[in-house]
Order: sequence, then structure tokens, then C-alpha cells
Amino acid sequence: MNGNRFGRLFQVTTYGESHGEAMGVTVSGCPAGVELDEEAIQLELDRRKPGQSKITTSRGEPDEVSINSGTIDGYTTGTPIGMVIQNKDARSGKYEPFVTAPRPSHGDFTYSAKFGTRNWGGGGRSSARETVNWVAAGAVAKQVLEQSEHDVRIKAHVNQIGEIEAPDVSFEEMVEHSEDNEVRCGHPETAERMRDLIDDYQEAGDSIGGSIAFEVRGVPRGLGAPRFDSFPSRLGQAMFSIPATTHVEYGLGKEARTVTGSERNEDWTFDEGDHPETVSEPGDPVPVGNDHGGLQGGITTGEPIWGEATWHAPTSIPKPQTTADWETEEEREEQVIGRHDPVLPPRGVPVVEAMLHLTVLDFMLLGGRINPDRIDDDPGEYDTPYHPSSPRNE
Repeated sequence: MNGNRFGRLFQVTTYGESHGEAMGVTVSGCPAGVELDEEAIQLELDRRKPGQSKITTSRGEPDEVSINSGTIDGYTTGTPIGMVIQNKDARSGKYEPFVTAPRPSHGDFTYSAKFGTRNWGGGGRSSARETVNWVAAGAVAKQVLEQSEHDVRIKAHVNQIGEIEAPDVSFEEMVEHSEDNEVRCGHPETAERMRDLIDDYQEAGDSIGGSIAFEVRGVPRGLGAPRFDSFPSRLGQAMFSIPATTHVEYGLGKEARTVTGSERNEDWTFDEGDHPETVSEPGDPVPVGNDHGGLQGGITTGEPIWGEATWHAPTSIPKPQTTADWETEEEREEQVIGRHDPVLPPRGVPVVEAMLHLTVLDFMLLGGRINPDRIDDDPGEYDTPYHPSSPRNE
């Protein structure tokens, strides 16, 4: 089975299954000299972990990360970084009725059709449990970006659950409010309505879909290559890799189909110092507006990159549903018994942010904006190789 690696220079390779012994990730291509804060990685994992509120699965996973390679004295060495997260609360027995009878709208049948076998415990490799690896790797990428000379900032929030949609909020409002409520919505009043709606579906034994809006600031101009390595094509791959994603857009997105060229086209002018949200400096050419979402010709413009990802409702619900057992050749009614989320976006926010950090860093390494070998690329007056305890770092 291929498809377990993401990135080109900053490469993330993952392993693990929902009810297996552990989840794990190897990060290759991280520059040496990055001061890696394990607590900061754990903080991101805590945002994604199950059981953090009544609107998430009750599965009791602490998601404690262990770094077992690629660092010394708290700094990266430039060699592969290995991280492991143990599964502590796996309960596969409840999935035995579905060994030869696929759950509706899951990957059960497709995995079995492809491989002739599968790990049937909790969805195995197809489970969203696997995204714990992505968040761990994204937390490493975040620290690399924070220690570079570039002021890259990334934030996302839940902007819609079912029919309840939040008004547009600023980047600052996302930062200020999205972690203050269980829904992770940057608009507190809407968050309360969303929470009530989620409760209704949860009480009815059902689930509901939603969407996450995101914004990336501080990305340099000129990242991305035409066609298959364009920034939006890699962005789409990152977002569509997240389980349950059904739609991804940037800028005007699907609204562009109703907008004329003269309305969407943005004139160019010169920065007069009134564009603090961009990487431009006074005198630089800048577009008037940002309906293009920070991307033109598949390449970054220096304006904020903004967009949205839509997720369908969780497929594991406690309502009785019909399945077809390919071994007995009979249809039967089964009920999925387990611990599942009634809605995905609240726990999906850190996953979206992680994939954005991974995508942006990979492009910046490819574009030479960050030294791929060592984050501290100025040897100063010392000719000795870099080491965390070197005098020039005191």
C-alpha cells in the first residue's frame, strides 16, 4: 500500500491503524538546529484528541507523543524525526459484526475489494484516528516556520455546521475566539447556536456535516510552480487527504462561477504602507483586493491565502442501517456500536492547520526561502559545525 507519504522536501511518512498498538510518523527533511519543543507538539495533539468535550467521541486516548529520533539536547539534527503515539483505549470487539458486512459509506468494502483483506477494527488505516500523526508532524513544521525569518501565521475555525453559518470573521477574531468554545468557531454567538444544533443531532443518534475556513498570512511571493506543482494543486491534495472532505476552495471559490471577469479582476497599484496583512513593503506592486485568495497563476502573491474545506457528516452513527454480508450473501440490519463524533469540524481545525503548515513549509524549502539543511544558516565567526551547546549559541 502506497500513499503514506506527504511532501517533497519536508516529507511525512505515517503508519498505524485505529485499533492497532500505536500510531507513528517519521519526518524527513527537517532542517538541523530547530529547537523542538515537545510540549508544543503535545499542545497541538491535545486540541485534536478525543474526549475533550461532550460533542466529541468518548474514546479515552491521551495521545501522548514520544520523540525517539532526530533530536539531541532539544534540537533537531537534520536526520529523520520519529514520533510515536500509543493507542490506549482500542476496543475492536464491537466491530466484529462488520468483518464481512461493510458499514454504510465507510471504507470497509473498498479496502477489502482492493487488498482482499483489511484491519476491520474501527476502520483500520482508513480511520480519521490516523490524522493524529499529521498533527504531530504539522506541529514540527510550525516550529520550523516560527524559527525562520518569515512571519508565517496560520489559523482556521469552524464557519458552518449544518445550516448554521457564521458571518465572516477576521484573522484576529479567529485567533481570539476559536479556542474559547467547544465548536472552535471564531464567532461566539454563532458557536452557541452550532452547539445546540450538534446536541440535537447527537440526541437523535445522528450526525451532521460542516466546514472550516482558514487563512494563511506571511507567505512569501513566488511559491509554487505552474501546473501540477502549483500551490493550489498541492493545497487541494493536503485538504482532500483529510477524511470526509468533500469540497475545497480558495478565494472566491465556487462563487467565482457567478462573477464576471471585470468584477473579479483586481487592478494593480503600489503599496503605500497600508497593507499590514501582506508581505509587501511600501512601493511594491499589490493587487487591489484579494478575491484570488493569495494565489495567481498557481503561485503565491504575498497576500493572505484564504479558503474553506467542507466535510460530510460522520458515517458512524448509532441508527440501525442495512448492510450486505458477502460471506452469507444475505442482507441484514446492523447498528454501529462505538464511540464516535457527531460532527467532525471542531476536532478538524488542528488537522487543517497542520496540513497548511506542512504545505507551506514544503514550498518554502523548495523555493529556497528556508535553508533545507540548517535553520541557523549564518555560521558567524565560528568555523566549527553547528551544535546546540556551541558557544555561539549561548
